[in-house]
Amino acid sequence: QVQLVESGGGLVQPGGSLRLSCLASGNVDNRYAMGWYRQAPGKQRELVAAIIDPGTTNYGDSVKGRFTISRDSAKNTLYLQMNSLKAEDTAVYYCNLGRDLVGLVINSGMDYWGKGTLVTVSS
Repeated sequence: QVQLVESGGGLVQPGGSLRLSCLASGNVDNRYAMGWYRQAPGKQRELVAAIIDPGTTNYGDSVKGRFTISRDSAKNTLYLQMNSLKAEDTAVYYCNLGRDLVGLVINSGMDYWGKGTLVTVSS
């Protein structure tokens, strides 16, 4: 079993920045990708960014150039640096371990989610 705990969400003004963290514990297998997903009210959950290693990442079109995903495997921690935030970035952000870089399940036994952290971008 794996536990994922997100932190770092909050209220920020448009144009501001936030850094999300996701701490993984338990039977963590760093060979699998980790990713950030988000779900806004009334919308489906979408991929924000995913990473296997520093040279292997994928970003959703709406966040390219503004968000940066990183991973510290020694600390079992995933990060998301979010800059130039917009109102449309408002959502609950979830951490995942196990899905591939485009969000597909590749092993039904390795698909873990955190409970999410709320990011609100508003003036």
